[in-house]
Amino acid sequence: MIAALLAWFTDPASWTGEDGIPGRLLEHLGYTAVTLLVAAAVAIPLGLWVGHTGHARWLVSVANSLRAVPTLGLLFAAALVLFPRIGGDLAFTVPSVLVLVLLAVPPLLAGTYAGVEAVEPAARDAAKGVGMTGSQVLWQVEVPNALPLLFSGVRSAVLQVVATATIASYIGLGGLGRYLIDGIALSDYGRAAGGALLVAVLALVLDALLALLQRRVVSPGLSGGNRVGGRGKDSSRPEVEGDSAAATVRAPA
Repeated sequence: MIAALLAWFTDPASWTGEDGIPGRLLEHLGYTAVTLLVAAAVAIPLGLWVGHTGHARWLVSVANSLRAVPTLGLLFAAALVLFPRIGGDLAFTVPSVLVLVLLAVPPLLAGTYAGVEAVEPAARDAAKGVGMTGSQVLWQVEVPNALPLLFSGVRSAVLQVVATATIASYIGLGGLGRYLIDGIALSDYGRAAGGALLVAVLALVLDALLALLQRRVVSPGLSGGNRVGGRGKDSSRPEVEGDSAAATVRAPA
């Protein structure tokens, strides 16, 4: 297997043409980016609203229940319903992206909601006490303190989409999943193993990049388990986090 894997990676044909590794990698990244943009446009604003207002919390439970739906079955169901209504290559792309969006929404929604909902109430009260409006409290107090959990949701969604886009190749989607499907179908196990390795490496690289971005964006006082909020606080440290939370409150301009 290792010899077949090395032979596939060192074959110049594996790196050129429409079926080459660079082309398939770009396809996979494209599907992942489109899926996450659509899912984030739906889940993050909804999570901010639910966490800020406390209304419709049942939406988070409903979204989380989607994780129990068999992915492959959902893919085939979406393809059977949409394929007769859509022509061309979109007949394969639209059902796959739709299912990937449905799978990316739960971690994004749950992470955003949990981050906002867990902000220390004292921080909200202090913000309101200096005259902040509801929207100012949300964007200047709640969102900055919610970033650690929000990023956790984003990273979870990215890993899930990268992995599930591989399975979507069963219904005609491109990307790195083609190497697994075609390799198994042709008994070319070096290609199949190479595709699996590429997917794993891609997931690790994207997660590492998001971790670096999180370190740059999130305040050091909120990282490493020191996030503001009773449920998210590190119980092994003295309770001094509330003071830093209150310090983030600024008077409105």
